[in-house]
Amino acid sequence: MAKKIDLLKIVQDILNLDPKMRFAAIIDPKGNVREGIMKTGKTSLKSQKEEELFCKQIAQRRTMRKEFDKSLGKVRYVHVEREKVSQLVIYTKRNIVYFTMEPEMPIDTKIRLITKVKKITADL
Repeated sequence: MAKKIDLLKIVQDILNLDPKMRFAAIIDPKGNVREGIMKTGKTSLKSQKEEELFCKQIAQRRTMRKEFDKSLGKVRYVHVEREKVSQLVIYTKRNIVYFTMEPEMPIDTKIRLITKVKKITADL
């Protein structure tokens, strides 16, 4: 029997990587949030309904990006820099890892965080 993965612990570990982290979620291939939490002391920039729609779109984009895997290679991560937040998406074998952070973080710090998140979520 496969061991049960503690998704809550994983998203907590992601949020604890840096004080500027805001939100972390594990999303299934259909866009449903399996586990997601906002860092203590932070407020969401989106409503619950917007968050659910956004996660559905993240899953749809994964499907769309797969069309180019053969010619361009698999997506390593997706980074969207907005005025109010940095959004990052990492694709694992069976899930999608979505996390946000404050936008003013240096890019080399973000790359280090991406590497750490990939290690934390390698078994997903």
